[in-house]
Amino acid sequence: MFALMEAARLEALHLAQDPATGLKVVIAIHSTRLGPALGGCRYLPYPDSTSAIRDAIRLAQGMSYKAALAGLALGGGKAVIIRPPHVGDRGALFEAFGRFVESLDGLYITAVDSGTSSLDMDCIARHTRFVTSTTDEGDPSPYTARGVLLGIRATARARLGGDGLAGLRIAIQGLGHVGFALAERLAAGGAELLVSDLDYGRVQQAVERLGAWPVACEALLSVPCDILVPCGLGGVLSGESVAGLRCAAVAGAANNQLATADVADLLQARGILYAPDYVINAGGLIFVALHHRGESLAAINAHLGRIGERLDDIYEQAAVERRSPARVADEQAERLLYG
Repeated sequence: MFALMEAARLEALHLAQDPATGLKVVIAIHSTRLGPALGGCRYLPYPDSTSAIRDAIRLAQGMSYKAALAGLALGGGKAVIIRPPHVGDRGALFEAFGRFVESLDGLYITAVDSGTSSLDMDCIARHTRFVTSTTDEGDPSPYTARGVLLGIRATARARLGGDGLAGLRIAIQGLGHVGFALAERLAAGGAELLVSDLDYGRVQQAVERLGAWPVACEALLSVPCDILVPCGLGGVLSGESVAGLRCAAVAGAANNQLATADVADLLQARGILYAPDYVINAGGLIFVALHHRGESLAAINAHLGRIGERLDDIYEQAAVERRSPARVADEQAERLLYG
């Protein structure tokens, strides 16, 4: 356990359970050097506790890097609740989680993530102040999508010679809250969309509303396109999947898209430009953090606009040094976090 923490430079790892509600939760706090650790709460089934711990640690590290490069006075953390097979009272489970968050006295601030909703955050808020993304505060997904759109334009500038969307062939993997909102914006800009999702109802909706082309989930990663946009769960880019890619760039909303760090170098070797996920998908964090702090919508949107500028800078440095943008982004974040 300590070896995992040392490898990620993790500050703290908290585990708690509440037999009465079935709560089993891991909270990983990667860094509080720049501020309290903010990060979403995942509520997903895991094959075992070790898998949940590993996921929490890696996601928390990504949140630290995301906050640092987004220019936020925050550290990175992540909560992972292992979803039990049967839940008697979901509200009670999240209230128990809220009591645990409160016990950390502000070291960690929780938010919506995969498997959770604003209604869950409302339950958490009954027992702690250290929660965002409640129904009163609003859904951060549209802001994540807006930031990813800016990142796709920056990626197109760097790889395709212009940031216009008209005529671009874009393959979107995953049509959840962020993926569908992003698809709407891309379609409005004139992009041709190829889409997949495990829920075929969402695919059908994209076909009917946006004129998208449906693609089988197992085929999307190898479909010919200009930009591949992963918007589901992480780990989709592996040595095997990268070998089959037929795109000029990868720029998506999913966290932890690279199965391992060296996959970034495989993409670089194939001439596929990669938008570091924690840079391009920072819009939701920016909204949550600044809204929680009481900033105006104008200030939030201005801060959001810097996502494209940050990617421009990363791509320029990566091109000069002939390295992967992922390596450049990691080094920039680590300088901010560790000096």
